[in-house]
Amino acid sequence: MFRPLSFYIGLRYTAAKRRNHFISFISLTSMIGLMLGVAVLIIVLSVMNGFDRELKQRILGMVPHATIQGTGPLDDWKSVDARVEKHPRVLAAAPFIQGQGMVTGGGNVRGVVLNGILPEEERTVSIIENHMIEGRLDDLVSGEFGIIIGRLMAASLRLQVGDKVTVVLPEASVTPAGVLPRLKRFTVKGVFSVGAELDGNYTLIHMDDASKLMRTGGKAEGIRLLVDDLFAAPRVAEEAAKQLGGRYYVSDWTRTHGNLFQAIRMEKTMIGLLLMFIVAVAAFNIVSTLVMVVTDKTGDIAILRTMGATPGRIMRIFIVQGAVIGIFGTVIGTSLGVFGALNISTFISWLEGALGHQFLSADVYFISYLPSQLQWQDVLIISGAGLAMSLLATIYPAWRASRVDPAEALRYE
Repeated sequence: MFRPLSFYIGLRYTAAKRRNHFISFISLTSMIGLMLGVAVLIIVLSVMNGFDRELKQRILGMVPHATIQGTGPLDDWKSVDARVEKHPRVLAAAPFIQGQGMVTGGGNVRGVVLNGILPEEERTVSIIENHMIEGRLDDLVSGEFGIIIGRLMAASLRLQVGDKVTVVLPEASVTPAGVLPRLKRFTVKGVFSVGAELDGNYTLIHMDDASKLMRTGGKAEGIRLLVDDLFAAPRVAEEAAKQLGGRYYVSDWTRTHGNLFQAIRMEKTMIGLLLMFIVAVAAFNIVSTLVMVVTDKTGDIAILRTMGATPGRIMRIFIVQGAVIGIFGTVIGTSLGVFGALNISTFISWLEGALGHQFLSADVYFISYLPSQLQWQDVLIISGAGLAMSLLATIYPAWRASRVDPAEALRYE
């Protein structure tokens, strides 16, 4: 007597055993479909978040978060470096010289980005040292013209540590023998592997050797910044450049690799929308379930109407019944999805060991395990969308129940 009548009857209808077992089966499949749709959506988006995180950590751990360059080579890069590091959001800074060229070796040619660095400074702004598979960053010694290349480049040019390669710059030198391209012989000092395209076109040489090759007179081309927040890099670089005074040009990762991460974000959005249709299909199965329940309970509805139940109360009874199916399916699905997202990496590792087969080979992909990163905002959006679609699916059957005519329904009873 203390419970609202609509809520009480709605729960009774949900829990009661029906004469028509097909209706019970449809109700169960609707709940299971909604549960699985929500769980799968949470797990898939968490895996995509994990790949996004790995890609950011690896690629943006190698390329500069932001750079500051002058109108020409920096005369006193050490003072610029020290002043830039005073910015509260700059974690570290390091000088660099960057150019483009070609590397020839093993009878093949490959276009590359040449990065002149100081090993002791580079390790403060880059993750390269953590991904060396052969050699060390300290093997780059001034005057020895050593070069560190990526794993894909080493495989493409059939190179190993100790092999000789020729670096060719797209600039000509005028000599008594005529106009010749500028080139220099380098020795492979190490091989790194971070994944993606960087393993195929990214190279490191000592800054002194780069200065001689590119004729910068021993000066750095610019300063590379490591900031505390990737998405604040453009603003931090602008602020740091203003503190220096004079004319400086700034760049950041959103200009060099922004398209890649926009593509990843769009892919995540599109996959999320496609998988949301699974949830929608499961949620709108509730419509067919409730329509059949209304048909099955026509006599009960007519009796309730003759006892004084208003159309609004009848409508609320079936909204409650559909909402219970939606709430149970969404809550159980959310719980399974969160549990799966937190344990998918461990489960896949166990499955690989049990089957003796590695799904993500390090030779093909840039990581050898399935990453997962659960974001609670995704969980809230998915569970909220599941509940909303479940409630919307109850409106038409509930409205149809409220339109039952007692006299017509009871004529043949």
